[in-house]
Amino acid sequence: MIDYDLHDLCKLFPPMPEDQFNSLIDSIRDHGLLTPIMLHEGKILDGRHRYKACINLGIEPRFEEYEGEDALGYVIALNLSRRHLDESQRAMIGGKLSVLRGMGRPKKESPQISGITAKDAATRMNVGTRLVESAKKVLKDGTAELADAVDSGQIAVSVAAEIAEHNHEQQAQVIADPKPEQAIKKIARQEKEQQLAGKAIGQSLSTNTSLYGVIYADPPWKYETFSENGMDRSADNHYPTMSMFDMLSLDVPAADDCVMFMWATVPMLPEALDLLDTWGFEYKSHIVWIKDRIGTGYWTRNKHEMLLIGTKGKVPAPAMGTQPPSVIELPLGRHSEKPAFFADMISTLYPTTPKLEMFARIGRMGWDVVGNEAPDAETE
Repeated sequence: MIDYDLHDLCKLFPPMPEDQFNSLIDSIRDHGLLTPIMLHEGKILDGRHRYKACINLGIEPRFEEYEGEDALGYVIALNLSRRHLDESQRAMIGGKLSVLRGMGRPKKESPQISGITAKDAATRMNVGTRLVESAKKVLKDGTAELADAVDSGQIAVSVAAEIAEHNHEQQAQVIADPKPEQAIKKIARQEKEQQLAGKAIGQSLSTNTSLYGVIYADPPWKYETFSENGMDRSADNHYPTMSMFDMLSLDVPAADDCVMFMWATVPMLPEALDLLDTWGFEYKSHIVWIKDRIGTGYWTRNKHEMLLIGTKGKVPAPAMGTQPPSVIELPLGRHSEKPAFFADMISTLYPTTPKLEMFARIGRMGWDVVGNEAPDAETE
C-alpha cells in the first residue's frame, strides 16, 4: 500500500477529535469505506481520517483523483459542510489561507500569485477579518502548541493572539492553565508591575534620591476633642500626631508612576482626600476594614476605617480575578495598629516595586519605612 502524504490544502483543517475519529472507525468497520479518498498532485486532498481509519483496520482504501480547477474551494466546501468548527477554528483556517502562495489555483495562473487577502479568507470562512488577523498573529509568533490549542477548540483565537505576544515559556504556562483568559491577564499585569518597578528604580538612580512606586501611609491625624471625657482616648495620648498643615507640607518621595494606599478614619475622610490630592495622587477606590469591636464617634459609633487608593502616572491595577475585596473583616490590635494583612496584600500586588511605608511603627521585610516610631533596620 502506498504511503500518501497530506496535501497542504488538506492540512488547513484541524485533526478530527478523538471521539469522532473512533466513531468513524466503527462506521467503516461496520459499513466499509463509503466515500473514496480524494488525491491531488500525488497527495491526499480530502479524506485523511478515512485513510487513517482504513490503515488502522487493515482495509484497502479506495482513491479518486481530483479533476477540478479549484482545489481550495473544494476542500473548504467539503469541510465546512461536515465539520463542526467553531469561529476560532475557522479563523485559524483563514489565517493559514491568507499566507498560502499559489496553492489550489488553476495551473494556468502564475505560481507567484500571493496568498488571498485576510478579508477574502475571512469571507470564505464566514468570520470577521479581525479574527483572521489574530490567527495570523498566532501562526507567526505563537508556538505550535498554541496553534494546536486553537485548532482543537481549547482557546479562543483572540485570546491566543494575546498569548502569542509573550515568550514561549509564558505561552506554555497559559496553555496549561484551566482558565487561560485569566492567566494571560495575570502575566500581562506582572509585566506592567515589573515595568513600574524598573521606572521607579531608574528614576531613583537618575535623581540620586530614593523614590518609590508604592507608598503605604497611616497619617497621624490630630483630632479635636470636644470634652474632657474624650481626652483619654485622644490619639495624642498614644502616639505623636501632626497637624494637617504639616502633613500637607511633606515632600512625599513618590516616583512619577506611583500608587498610594492611605488610611482614613470616618471623621477625617475629607482631610484624607485633600491630603491625597495635594500629594499628587488621584483617588481611585478604597477598601473598608471592618473591626471586631465598636469604637467611638459623635454621629455614629465607628466600627470601620477606609484604606484609600490613589495613583499618579501610569500604574497597573490588579489583574482581573486577583483584586482584593472591597470589605475585609479583621480584629483590632493595639491602638491605631493596622492588621499586617493589608501590607502583605500590597506586597502581593506589587512584589518587585520599591515600597515605602510612611508614619511606620514597625519594620517590614522588603519595605523602606519612615516615621517617628519606625525602627532603623528592617525587621518583622
